[in-house]
Amino acid sequence: MDTAALLKKVRKIEIKTRRLSDHIFGGEYHSTFKGRGMTFSEVRQYQYGDDVRNIDWNVTARYNEPFVKVFEEERELTLMLLVDVSGSELFGTKEQFKEEFITEIAATLAFSALQNNDKVGLLLFSDQIELFIPPKKGKSHILRIIRELLEFEPKSRRTDLDQALKYLINVMKKKAIVFVLSDFMTDQYKDTVKLVARKHDLTGIRIFDPREEEIPNLGVVQMLDGETGESMLVNTGSKSVRKNYNRYYRERVDYFQEVFLKSGSGQISCRIDESYVKKLLGYFKNRA
Repeated sequence: MDTAALLKKVRKIEIKTRRLSDHIFGGEYHSTFKGRGMTFSEVRQYQYGDDVRNIDWNVTARYNEPFVKVFEEERELTLMLLVDVSGSELFGTKEQFKEEFITEIAATLAFSALQNNDKVGLLLFSDQIELFIPPKKGKSHILRIIRELLEFEPKSRRTDLDQALKYLINVMKKKAIVFVLSDFMTDQYKDTVKLVARKHDLTGIRIFDPREEEIPNLGVVQMLDGETGESMLVNTGSKSVRKNYNRYYRERVDYFQEVFLKSGSGQISCRIDESYVKKLLGYFKNRA
């Protein structure tokens, strides 16, 4: 993608997702993800209705009239986006690929964090750590994240979520809001999800295409494995072939749901022909 085309695409995504974060998600994001607690701000004169437990007795004694302590939420948070860039994300039978859908969701979350003055970081992973951008604030930083999501070329096409989560544990020492965006067509990450969930506010967003749920009967067709690059002839007319694939697919979906549920983490499943706006809003409202 040349520079002009890239900038045009970044701008298009910025306009769409920033409008969503400004008018829809900003407040919901703020309500859902609280700060680290309440910190002392100032003292002021007591007013009718104030909680007497907040009276500052030292100041009250000094001025011979009641004063109360004022607290405010310690708001600053960190949002980490873990994005799967393996070969299986380059699939889509509708208007866009899974990776494009993921980019829009990630951008919406990033701009929502920006609106609340939170830091945002990015971790791109395949079966290795492809790119890590440390959390920072600011619009220019968010635009850099979107550019990377759009143009980054991974070294590998395979998937290893477990390794990505372990890397996160090592680099993020303070509590963060963590969203993992992937199709989760992998397994063997149960124990690491538990570790991440103990320290961070973790949510998995599973993105999938309707054609991935089952193989239609199309006879003998040539198929390409997006992660291995292997091309093979598949007899989709065979009931056993379709049944085995469906079992393989359901096992990974069930694994994702069970692992995130048992770890106390959030989970969202969104098909690429569905509205991720409704999915995210529903999730935020349920958590607020």
